[in-house]
Amino acid sequence: MSNVLIIGAGGVGQVVAHKCAQLPEVFSEITLASRTEQKCRRIAAQIARPIRTAQLDADQVPRTIALIERVRPKVVINVALPYQDLHIMDACLATGVDYLDTANYEPLDKAKFEYKWQWAYQDRFRERGIMALLGSGFDPGVTNVYTAWLHKHHFDQIDTIDIIDANAGSHGQPFATNFNPEINIREITQRGRYWENGAWVETDPLSVHRTFDFPEGIGPMQIYLLYHEELESIVRHFPGIRRARFWMTFSENYLTHLRVLGNVGMTRIDPVRFQGQDIVPIQFLRALLPDPASLGPLTRGRTCIGVLAHGSKDGKQKVAFVYNICDHEACYREVQSQAISYTTGVPAAVGAEMMLTGKWRGKGVFNMEQLDPDPFMAAIGPRGLPWVLKRLDAPMD
Repeated sequence: MSNVLIIGAGGVGQVVAHKCAQLPEVFSEITLASRTEQKCRRIAAQIARPIRTAQLDADQVPRTIALIERVRPKVVINVALPYQDLHIMDACLATGVDYLDTANYEPLDKAKFEYKWQWAYQDRFRERGIMALLGSGFDPGVTNVYTAWLHKHHFDQIDTIDIIDANAGSHGQPFATNFNPEINIREITQRGRYWENGAWVETDPLSVHRTFDFPEGIGPMQIYLLYHEELESIVRHFPGIRRARFWMTFSENYLTHLRVLGNVGMTRIDPVRFQGQDIVPIQFLRALLPDPASLGPLTRGRTCIGVLAHGSKDGKQKVAFVYNICDHEACYREVQSQAISYTTGVPAAVGAEMMLTGKWRGKGVFNMEQLDPDPFMAAIGPRGLPWVLKRLDAPMD
């Protein structure tokens, strides 16, 4: 039985709090902290067992240290903004507490996925005798574990992987993002990038697309090539992979709105002067768009996220697709959040469970694929994200 501190009370933080509360034998005490404590109290009121709440500005390392010292958790689950990752890691180092997040650090002034800032903490975490688990969401996170599991059990050699993320749901809004609008739009509007034959290949944003036939009745959808952080860690830890790509679905309506907003400068991340003060357009846009947490009761349909791998086993070519399908309405009935938050929050809770039960232990900084995939794969289904393994006839071109 262990004490946990969750930092962040958005849609993902809400799911993490619910899922931790469902496992009192692992998470004996839960504290939920956010810049706005009222959000924490609203989430706490949804949960049958009592959890504590706290106000915290995670940009202020001394305040985070003080809260950790007061709460005395065994692990800090960071589901705040990616800009705050390093601040929270610093606080964990100062207090000697394990750390977990769901997305890599991004500098506020540059839209860029890169693990170098967090990987640089390796020696300090190892010397402190504590563990940092990076990217324990779905993608990154479960997709990394899927890759490791396929490599361990189903392939002697993986030549290519395609990580494919589809949201086949609808919320009825003219334009809205399924998680933090600022982070979502920064991710989508940067240049695409994929790994091939030992080097990164860049593409114009959303310029490469395919049709993929999703399983279990979802059917054909357009998928667009993006860069995503798990590619960087996967090709590092599985150097035999020749090509690694990440794909995501978008509706034509979504892409049209995104193009218009970009054309008029609303997706800019640099400040502009307006009426005597600096305003960052994308942050102003975030204030105008629907709060992703408000989409839960409106969203219908399903998500499908998985890893399509091509390689060889026992001298024969093989193609396999391991995936999860998640229903938006079922997620809302359980934790009052839609499936995008659910598929990120459940793996964060399971990752913390792996650490606290000793199934995943180490000193230093770890990505998910560096650890034994079997206990995570055994737990993730019963915790709400069952997976399916399907043989395919051919890889994606």
